[in-house]
Amino acid sequence: MPYVVTRSCCADASCVLACPVNCIHPAPGEPGFGTTEMLYVDPRTCVDCGACTTACPVDALKPHTALGAAELPFLELNASYYKENAHADRAPMYVVPRQRQLPEGELSVAVVGAGPAGLFAADELLRHPGVRVTVYDRLPTPYGLARAGVAPDHQDTKRVTELFRAIESQTAFSYRLGVEVGSDVTHADLLREHHAVIYAVGAATDKRLGIEGEDLPGSVSATDFVAWYNGHPDHAHDDHDLGCERAVVIGNGNVALDVARILTADPDALARTDISDCALAALRTSKVREVVLLGRRGPAQAAFTVPELLALGALKDVDVRVEGWPEDLAPDATEKTRLLSELAARPHAEGRRRIVLRFLTGPVRITGDGSVRALEVTATTLDTDDDGTVRARPTGETLTLETGLVLRSVGYRARPVPGLPFDEDTATIPHDSGRVEPGVYVAGWIKRGPTGFIGTNKTCAHETVASLLDDFAAGRLTRPLSTVGAAGNGLGLAAWRAIDRVERAAGEAQGRPRVKLTDTESLHRAAARAVPAVRG
Repeated sequence: MPYVVTRSCCADASCVLACPVNCIHPAPGEPGFGTTEMLYVDPRTCVDCGACTTACPVDALKPHTALGAAELPFLELNASYYKENAHADRAPMYVVPRQRQLPEGELSVAVVGAGPAGLFAADELLRHPGVRVTVYDRLPTPYGLARAGVAPDHQDTKRVTELFRAIESQTAFSYRLGVEVGSDVTHADLLREHHAVIYAVGAATDKRLGIEGEDLPGSVSATDFVAWYNGHPDHAHDDHDLGCERAVVIGNGNVALDVARILTADPDALARTDISDCALAALRTSKVREVVLLGRRGPAQAAFTVPELLALGALKDVDVRVEGWPEDLAPDATEKTRLLSELAARPHAEGRRRIVLRFLTGPVRITGDGSVRALEVTATTLDTDDDGTVRARPTGETLTLETGLVLRSVGYRARPVPGLPFDEDTATIPHDSGRVEPGVYVAGWIKRGPTGFIGTNKTCAHETVASLLDDFAAGRLTRPLSTVGAAGNGLGLAAWRAIDRVERAAGEAQGRPRVKLTDTESLHRAAARAVPAVRG
């Protein structure tokens, strides 16, 4: 009875370490780790011990006999990986890096950003005795996109926060939440108080389309829309008009699929999640019946992952359609195109809400008198460059889609960090293995761009921390000049735990995981219930 990795896999490799027979791949150090969409169990060598399930932070591993109908395709997906990636060619079992023997004296590190990248960096640092870590974030709550980015109908993925809870519980860890670096505290302040600073600030904005009408009311960044339904304090009280029958999402990555699912989901099902109350109320009165996802290129180039496509195809109350299928594309070229071919061949289920995956279609302009009323699109055809890059070229054939809501989902983009270099083309901070200069480091999307999965940040953090510890061992870091925290009024761990208790208690009363507090004032009121104090 082999175990199977399912959709919620975060690819952080905890299961790899737990497996006694080395049957989960790719592992850290092996080809594909950090770039594959998930990890896979080899059914030929799995001994059914279940050790992987206790290590997995997101409940992604299950015995094949416990798979639900929607999860059965993952049995073949796991097995098929090894048909193309022979186990005999795999590297030896992953070995935990040894603890560093640090120079005498305590190493103090500031981590800016309390999302997955920042917390994995903190965890990597705290594996070495003699290190203290202080994590700063401008919000009163930690966990970044794990709290405010993962869709509320993916509660299994959100279980990774239990791993973060264990990280923040370590004695040499502390928070300074509700502190914005650049205004409440400066980069220079952090360098005076710590040996080093790791910036793990993510990618907080979205890429632009650069088309006419992009700024009309009703044209919305998917980044902001996701923040709205997840209760992010910056956007929880935004007003989105859901009075139209069709919404159009430009882009076809995982975020685009998230948005489409939420817009077409049964509100009663969402009411059992941690979706924001404001968004839930709006979705209960929504008139949206169809969500169209546009992709300039073909099915083979779609940005969503196979696990998320499988989850989309398994929706029971939503009609999923595929349009713009190129006749000259072999449907079995990849696992993704094979699955899309199966979706395209399904009979339509009339009367249900509908998600349409439309390929070979690009946006031209958004039109409307005072707000969005339509999106003009063009058909595209594919050309291949000499280097193999597939590009979409407009054919000139146009179509107008009536809609009152256009959501731009073409990628995240990081902002510059004051005082640090910034590459405008890649929207990242230039670095060498995470080192900007001795004492200043980067991790996560600000380091590598918006790529990878939650677990990718673990390997990314390991590289950055190795560079930092090398500099400390070589005497290249400056000893802190001050032990008085400039951000002493920031909320500490006790304050965050108080907020967490309030949210969970409210959720328990309603049969939900939590009811999020979505404004700074209510978050600080909850934090004030911390005992003893909120400095943590």
